[in-house]
Amino acid sequence: MTVPGRRSSNFTRLLRHGFTDPSAAERLLDLPDMSSARTDPVLLDALGATADPDLALRGLVRLVEAQDPAERQSLLDTLITAKPLRDRLLGVLGASEALGDHLARHPRDWQALVTYEATDLHPGVADFERGLADATDPVSLRVAYRRCLLAIAARDVCGTTDIAETAAELADLATATLRAALAIARGAAPADAVQCRLAVVAMGKCGGHELNYVSDVDVIFVGEPAEGADESKAVQAATRLASHLMRICSETTVEGTIWPVDANLRPEGRNGPLVRTLSSHLAYYQRWAKTWEFQALLKARPVAGDLALGEDYIEAVSPLVWQAAERENFVADVQKMRRRVVDNIPVAEVERELKLGPGGLRDVEFAVQLLQLVHGRSDATLHSGTTLEALRALAHGGYVGRADAAQLDLAYRFLRAMEHHIQLYRLRRTHLVPEDAADLRRLGRSLGLRTDPVGELNKEWKRHASVVRRLHEKLFYRPLLDAVAQLTPGETRLSPKAARQRLEALGYADPGAALRHLEALSSGVTRKAAIQRTLLPVLLGWFADSADPDAGLLGFRKVSDALGKTPWYLRLLRDEGAAAENLARVLSAGRLAPDLLLRAPEAVALLGDPEGLVPRGRDALEQEVLAAVGRADTAEAAVAAVRGVRRRELFRTAAADLIGSYGTEDNPAEADPGELVDRVGNAVTDLNAATVSGALRAAVRAQWGDTLPTRFAVIGMGRFGGREQSYGSDADVLFVHEPREGVDEQEASRAANAVVVEMRRLLQLPTTDPPLLIDADLRPEGKSGPVVRTLASYAAYYRRWSLVWESQALLRAEPMAGDTDLGRRFLDLIDPLRYPAEGLGDDAVREIRRLKARMESERLPRGADPTLHTKLGRGGLSDVEWTVQLFQMRHGWAEPGLRTTRTREALAATHAAGLISTEDAQILDEAWVLATRVRNGVMLVRGRAGDTFPSDSRELGAVGRYLGYGPGRVGDMLDDYRRITRRARAVVEELFYGA
Repeated sequence: MTVPGRRSSNFTRLLRHGFTDPSAAERLLDLPDMSSARTDPVLLDALGATADPDLALRGLVRLVEAQDPAERQSLLDTLITAKPLRDRLLGVLGASEALGDHLARHPRDWQALVTYEATDLHPGVADFERGLADATDPVSLRVAYRRCLLAIAARDVCGTTDIAETAAELADLATATLRAALAIARGAAPADAVQCRLAVVAMGKCGGHELNYVSDVDVIFVGEPAEGADESKAVQAATRLASHLMRICSETTVEGTIWPVDANLRPEGRNGPLVRTLSSHLAYYQRWAKTWEFQALLKARPVAGDLALGEDYIEAVSPLVWQAAERENFVADVQKMRRRVVDNIPVAEVERELKLGPGGLRDVEFAVQLLQLVHGRSDATLHSGTTLEALRALAHGGYVGRADAAQLDLAYRFLRAMEHHIQLYRLRRTHLVPEDAADLRRLGRSLGLRTDPVGELNKEWKRHASVVRRLHEKLFYRPLLDAVAQLTPGETRLSPKAARQRLEALGYADPGAALRHLEALSSGVTRKAAIQRTLLPVLLGWFADSADPDAGLLGFRKVSDALGKTPWYLRLLRDEGAAAENLARVLSAGRLAPDLLLRAPEAVALLGDPEGLVPRGRDALEQEVLAAVGRADTAEAAVAAVRGVRRRELFRTAAADLIGSYGTEDNPAEADPGELVDRVGNAVTDLNAATVSGALRAAVRAQWGDTLPTRFAVIGMGRFGGREQSYGSDADVLFVHEPREGVDEQEASRAANAVVVEMRRLLQLPTTDPPLLIDADLRPEGKSGPVVRTLASYAAYYRRWSLVWESQALLRAEPMAGDTDLGRRFLDLIDPLRYPAEGLGDDAVREIRRLKARMESERLPRGADPTLHTKLGRGGLSDVEWTVQLFQMRHGWAEPGLRTTRTREALAATHAAGLISTEDAQILDEAWVLATRVRNGVMLVRGRAGDTFPSDSRELGAVGRYLGYGPGRVGDMLDDYRRITRRARAVVEELFYGA
């Protein structure tokens, strides 16, 4: 009979001990086999101390039931009386369902946890070899491996070993397992065994003595012929043995698998031979290896087979590893490697990724390995394959700040412990933090978080990941500041040589100058120096991400010298998170934007304002410009004020373009390059139109006051009229006037000509700002004709003398400044010319094609590569624009959408009208956008206009970065440009030339 309240009391007690399903636990404890331990408080306390009491009890019941009936009581008695066994066995059962399954299948293996001698606490390879000695085939090897793993897990969950010791034990067990597997393979093929010497070199975490519970074991095989054996046959024999070893460990049997043996880190990866001789390895590394392969060799360690041969291999490759930082492409490789590899992680998993996600294990490991490569060439104390040991050595040598190293050590240990315990549960290879609440509870409790396991786990995990994310970049840069700063006694600093080595590795071409800039920026006790010491580690990282870190650092010093005493500047960089990153991107991306900024440093404020990078509209610009002209005392002062507005707005546009192209940590790069092109074209065109309006107003005021004797309009032509201007574009224009009532035509003409002369003079006054050249060569009769005509004169000329090329040029005509009504009437005059009724005749089409062919043969600069010239080259701007303009002149009379001055709008309208296919329209648009972006990029990088890619490698790399190509991908950029424009040219041949 159940005593009233008894069940409730047991239920409550089980809840108090951490059981989440007390009813199920009661049923298990009531089983006959558990009767002797049912009410034992020691057992309940021990179960309650595990990561998952419910799982531990289920595992214990299965283990007891799996014993021979005569041995069940012995197990329970030993469990209750022997605390070491109780803690170890129940700890494992509460943390690992997979090891619980193993014990249920092999019920006597629990006795492996009974021994509790001093030597048992920290076993080595020899101890594990003894544990595997009886294994004679893959199945028995798996059973013995799990038995050894059981003991490692027991020490881990009980806290007998820390995370580093556990990882080292797992690596030692892997070493013993590889040796046992090789022995089995040799036993199965004795003829192969006598022909060759085979060394197994561990790589990755196994080589670094920091293995996970479940991980690929990375290896490299080195083979040599035995004495008197033929080399070719010996390598074949070694390959068979190596393949058999891999199968023994990797294949799934009735006892599951051990772990995959991965040999893909070998020369040529999976495409290369599985086994190579030592000389073959060396030949590959000396000639073909990439930086990441030397990084992988940091962890190489001989573990099985012919250990003498393995040591010979390490001795041969080690000098190459420590010379990797001197290789030609090291900086570009480092820049590529420093980018976190998250592209292949599903978006839904990025935030749960312990290894590859932001603030993950890979961040710490990569940072440590990179610093080893940079400084290990001159400091042998850094030659460790173990992450935490190498981190300690880096801190001891002053290569990493000690406080930073201590924080990273703690964070790395916590994240590795999470990874271990996640994998231990089912012995599956994963780096994802679970989502299920029960799994999170078990994980939190296994890490000692008992009050609120899930909440505390998430808090600690995010805290440690944040530490890694914050410090992993500073690891590179903070010691550089210490190298040039006054340190407190006893602190270690980077030597000047080590600082230069690190700056070289990060892409600085002149590390000596960079160190001088750092000293100037960070020395002293002023508030400015203190803030800059805080900012510089992060800024240096952003500079190193660019194609020209030296320019970025120099630019920052100049801006800081100019503005460092203004409180708002320091406050902006310190408090506005985006401002500092935006400034770093702008200063290191090329010459144009920094030059503009350094002429007006106060424009840096735009970088911290969320709306600061949005281009201003034409009306707002004209209003500001005309107001500035009205306040000026002279025409020269007026244009100087106009130029100041233009300088600021050019900087705003360039900065927005660069930041949109590069992206920031919080905002990815603009996905649509066409949007960037249109934004720049509109902004620069509006700015230049406002500048012309300002120059026109200044020229008129200087001589005539508010009213000119003749109405006057400036018509934009070419890219100006098409709103497609780049940073260095001239302003192609036509000038038109119309005498006011009662004004003599000659007087009006003299006034109009005087205005044009004065406008040009004012805009050509010597200045350090980017010039705006006025080009009127598209006027009737070209350079031989009058610069300015009346509207009636234009009408007479076009009626009698107009040529087809002039009609084509007028497709881009758009009023930009002056009398609005006169500009509108000029468009009414020319519309019948540019959109002729019934379209162009055959003779006109032939003439346009003839002119285009002549231009291609005569105007391309001598020596220019026609496949890379953005304007006149194959599939470039001219090809696309002439094709679109031919459609406009042939069909504009019937299709209103084609009556636009903009190339992309006209192309879209041509497609919408069904005149070209979707594919052809996309090909032409892609080529036009790309060629335009190249021209923009060249101007941003070089500070002067150009129609082809730069020849200087650093400038070429900077253009590549602007276009979205990472370090070392200049060849891809040029190949892509040639491919895209080649396809466009094929479309042009068909649509324009009728091929």
